[in-house]
Amino acid sequence: MPDPNPRIPFRLESDVPPLPAFRGKRVIVNLAVNVEHWPFDQPMPRAILTPPHGIKAIPDVPNFTWVEYGLRVGMSRLLEMCRALGIRASNLSNAQICTHYPRLAEAMLQADWEFVGHGVYQRALATIEDDKAAVEEALSTMRRFSGQKVRAWLGAGLSEKADTPEVLRRNGVDFLHDWLVDDVPVWMRTEAGPLLSLPYTVELNDVPIYMLASQGSTAMADRIRANMAFYARGGFERTRVMTIALHPHVIGVAHRMESFWAAMEELAAHPQVAFATSSEIGDWFTALHPAPHA
Repeated sequence: MPDPNPRIPFRLESDVPPLPAFRGKRVIVNLAVNVEHWPFDQPMPRAILTPPHGIKAIPDVPNFTWVEYGLRVGMSRLLEMCRALGIRASNLSNAQICTHYPRLAEAMLQADWEFVGHGVYQRALATIEDDKAAVEEALSTMRRFSGQKVRAWLGAGLSEKADTPEVLRRNGVDFLHDWLVDDVPVWMRTEAGPLLSLPYTVELNDVPIYMLASQGSTAMADRIRANMAFYARGGFERTRVMTIALHPHVIGVAHRMESFWAAMEELAAHPQVAFATSSEIGDWFTALHPAPHA
């Protein structure tokens, strides 16, 4: 019988031996900050305000400026929080952040955040005709700006075409966040060789929480604390990755940042928590479990 998942064979978590502790800790927190460029002269990928009279307009001033507020103000708050708490974040950026918002890109580089590929600008890869060229442009732009290898990728909207993992692998990507199947890294099959799937989240993710479910200001902090309480219930018997997915225009507003910052202070002080970026997690796992047939 064929495996229902064409990339990652099915397994029960309970059938898999627990991973050893990461730097002596059982909860690996990856703070994944999505930093996006929404072109002013194109339709917005998402809207906080529906258009008056139901007529969409370009430029879409309120929704464009909603997102740019996040780049100006929300990112300043997130950078300050990470500095205060000693957190090195993963910066899942559209490559045009480097060219259109170089001051922001430089601030993330100075903060030693890891640059993770996230497309050229905020557009689903599956809708782009020449997706291969888009991947190449995104990676080359980020690598040239940052001087980093840019080894990890998250598709805009987690969007892929059928051969996207192969395209990424051939362009030097080692780690992929699009597949939401586990709390630990897992190897996935591609025709270009094994690719490591890294945990991502739609549960500890500010867009589903606030933009889709319209939950209250403290909902992200509440979920983080509930996650940790459940891990504690099991005695932290398994090492897990807890990715926290953020967008500065969503989490970076004051009424959400207050409770979120407090929750991050609790994580930073927790004896079972270590913060790590995408490639740090990927390299740790690969050292324990090398790529199949590699």
